[in-house]
Amino acid sequence: MVRYSTKTYSQGITINIGEVSRIKNRKMRHFKLIIILILALSSAFSFAQNDIKFETKVSKKKLGVNERLRVDFVMNKDGDNFNPPSFENFTVVGGPSQSINNSWINGVRSFSKTYSYFLAPKKRGNFKIGQAIIEIDGTTFKTLPVSIVVTAAVEKPKDPNDPDYIVSQKIHLVAEVSKSRPFLNEAITVVYKLYVSQDTGVSNWRELDNPRYNDFWSQNINIKNLKVQNGTYEGEDYRYVVLRKTVLYPQKTGKLNIEPLTLDITVEVPTNRRDIFGGRLMQSVHRTVAAGNKTINVKPLPQEGKPLDFTGAVGDFEFKVTTSKKELKATEALQANVIVSGNGNLKLFKLPKLTLPSALEVYEPEHKENINTNLGGMKGQSSDTYTIVPSYQGKYPIPSVSFSYFDLKTASYKTIASNEIIINVNDGPINITQAGSDSDPSSSIKKNVITSGDQFASFKTKAKLVSMESSHFFKTKLFWSLLLLPFLAIPLAIVVKNKNDERANDVLGNKVRRANKLARKYLSEAKKTIGQKEVFYDALERALHNYLKAKLNIETSEFSKDKIQELLREKGVNTDALLEFNELLSSCEFARYAPSTKVEMEQDYDKASRIISVLDKQIR
Repeated sequence: MVRYSTKTYSQGITINIGEVSRIKNRKMRHFKLIIILILALSSAFSFAQNDIKFETKVSKKKLGVNERLRVDFVMNKDGDNFNPPSFENFTVVGGPSQSINNSWINGVRSFSKTYSYFLAPKKRGNFKIGQAIIEIDGTTFKTLPVSIVVTAAVEKPKDPNDPDYIVSQKIHLVAEVSKSRPFLNEAITVVYKLYVSQDTGVSNWRELDNPRYNDFWSQNINIKNLKVQNGTYEGEDYRYVVLRKTVLYPQKTGKLNIEPLTLDITVEVPTNRRDIFGGRLMQSVHRTVAAGNKTINVKPLPQEGKPLDFTGAVGDFEFKVTTSKKELKATEALQANVIVSGNGNLKLFKLPKLTLPSALEVYEPEHKENINTNLGGMKGQSSDTYTIVPSYQGKYPIPSVSFSYFDLKTASYKTIASNEIIINVNDGPINITQAGSDSDPSSSIKKNVITSGDQFASFKTKAKLVSMESSHFFKTKLFWSLLLLPFLAIPLAIVVKNKNDERANDVLGNKVRRANKLARKYLSEAKKTIGQKEVFYDALERALHNYLKAKLNIETSEFSKDKIQELLREKGVNTDALLEFNELLSSCEFARYAPSTKVEMEQDYDKASRIISVLDKQIR
């Protein structure tokens, strides 16, 4: 038997101790149940949160600059407010496309939602696909960044069912190397040709990746106008244009790689559809083409027979040493020229140094170059000019100097020696240690001489002064007319000034008027020829060139894309306007040889007018 004790208080209230214990146990059980329920709900919520996935999947993490990248943003629960990354360093060529997948397997539901993008790299390098953001059940989720490596152009697999492959059979970018086994420092040329089949047109192109020519001295040859020529490629008839010519001088021996040039091209390909007149309709397709890697094997120069004074000159050269005078007075100056001329690597070796008697004061030589670079390599002359001042009378020899180079024609070394030159100083102080002696004046002891300061007088230009006869001008009619003219012109000047100030304050109006005036001036000839394809695009291109000549103050011979971009950027033109202007220039070059309608010509004319107006407003 269980006994329960009771306790009586002074107020007369009796409390059963066992009942109190039961009440306390019941409350504790309720409290524990509440805690367990809260923990279960929080665990379920946390599990639900952790079960949500939002991630980035890419088709590949390493690709060539001529390939495409697919990026998928995948989630396993539907969300809202999707925000993709910026995709800088890539061009979005497809997407976004959205797909949803719902499936039931053994009574379990599976869900996924995907946003897909197709990207084309703008250049090579190491880049990141940034974070995408989405909101799911009121919570914001972010993907992790993904690293992508973009390399030089790669060989792509050939799939006859791929539209890109079909286009690739009609357009080829080829790098032609003049010599595959040159000597060290021998000039070779790389000519880039774009071959286009007869039934295909190219309306635009831009460079995606330029070769870096590591281990070469390089120089591009400017091409003023693209000229379409007929030729064959792999036995078939093609049209082609020469896009770039580059001269290379290898600076290392062994196998050297010439990196490919990569272009993004807008191609006009025929379709099976025809217009109302029966003509076949064309379709624009973007295509990335690249000239394949080229490898050359550079031969070292032979060690046998190499002269001691050889400094790396390779080519066909002439060498001479001349002086501006052979007889002069003491403290007068003369010039001695060391000249190497011919065809070869003129910028890549040092000229021989003159060895002169110690009795002659010699200044540091002035180096001059007059060198042109064409497909045959460097041609011209390189020279050092020494200024020499004799201090005493006597005869001073300029000893013979030798110059050695490697002759490519005979594959052997050649040495040219200059003749000894005697400088005869007739008048001036006499070296007292030299007087009465027949020894070499260069070995005598010199005595300090105070010069007159006119030792360089022979290099000065003599002024030619012409006298002017005076005549009476005071109180003549012309005198009074010129005196009163300013007072008569004051009212007219005030009126003109007010008009000019009023017009000058209209900043926006002035910009618009100036832009429209330039557009009409340079584009008037092109407008007259709309409908005549070749004549129109030739006139439009000349109009754009004339506009640049007027605004940038450059000559036609200086035209190149790099030069134009540099000058326009210095003038304050933004990047979008630069790209649009270059695309228009490229379009003019190609459109003359691609199918074009009158409507397209009118569109290009309007585009040119707008671009000129935009440039004129931005150029400072």
